[in-house]
Amino acid sequence: MSSSDEKCVCVIVLGGVVVVGGLLVILLPMSFSGLEYYEYGFAKQKSTGSVSVDAVYSVGKHFLGPDYEFKVFQADAHHLTLSRIKAFTSDRLEVQVTVYLQYFLRKSDLPALHKRFDLYYEDVMKNSAVDAVKGAITIYTTRELISERVKVEEDLYKAVRERLGGTCCQSNCKAWKFACSPGCKRKELCTENDKGVFADVRYFQMGQVYIPSDVEERFLRQLTLKEDSEREKLLQKAQVERKITSSQVQKIKNVAQEVREEAQAQSNLIKVTSSANYTVTIESARGQGLTTLYRELRITNQIHKNSFDYLRTLRGLDNVWLTVDFDQRIAGSFGKN
Repeated sequence: MSSSDEKCVCVIVLGGVVVVGGLLVILLPMSFSGLEYYEYGFAKQKSTGSVSVDAVYSVGKHFLGPDYEFKVFQADAHHLTLSRIKAFTSDRLEVQVTVYLQYFLRKSDLPALHKRFDLYYEDVMKNSAVDAVKGAITIYTTRELISERVKVEEDLYKAVRERLGGTCCQSNCKAWKFACSPGCKRKELCTENDKGVFADVRYFQMGQVYIPSDVEERFLRQLTLKEDSEREKLLQKAQVERKITSSQVQKIKNVAQEVREEAQAQSNLIKVTSSANYTVTIESARGQGLTTLYRELRITNQIHKNSFDYLRTLRGLDNVWLTVDFDQRIAGSFGKN
């Protein structure tokens, strides 16, 4: 082979490498497809439109090939509002109820969901939830929808949960609260018909209940009468309490009056007794003092004793003044002279 031929071969090989490298640079990035955290996907061939359900892909970049892309399903919560669902109660009255629910597609059952509904599952979920709510309300009376709201909400949730999710136990019973609800069917014994429409209703809220206007007026009137009855009971109870309180106050006042009068009587008794004891003590002391005085002054004549005692008594009176009439004595003396 000549040198010119060798050069030609080298150029061809080099060109082939460049072409292959260029193709790789172009095709290799095109072979990767990505999914967000809120997405599931099946591999879908672009040229034919066929979908492979052998594997369910989740978040990340995946090597599928340049002729493939993802057929995407929503992986996060689907928010569904069912407004004013019309249903009949057990007392044959039509009511309307609004409910809110959040459901998630099961990754393990996504192939079955795709096979049965493709991407048009949302209307199926909505209609199934509406049917479940209507069926669950029929066991309650109109009054119970209002008075037993907590229990009604629990039963509605159970009905919707089983209609959309079926009655099978999940692989991970701790995945959410009702992953394995009481009485659920073991997974190995479940068929596709036991899985509902392949969605987990993880959250449920019961909204407003609308009842016929005449029934509502009757309920309001009954509530008003009940409140009036309670008000009258409270008023009567308050009146009784006031009477009891007044009686207790009067009783306390009577006891206080008795205590005050008894204390006054005791005070008067003490005063009288003290005054009598005072008089006795004074008179006894006076008698002893006079006896001692008479003895020391040697007064033995009873007349003199009486005179002294009389003068001493007069001196002790506040409205008596003792004086000596010197004018008469002096005048008498002058007359004698």
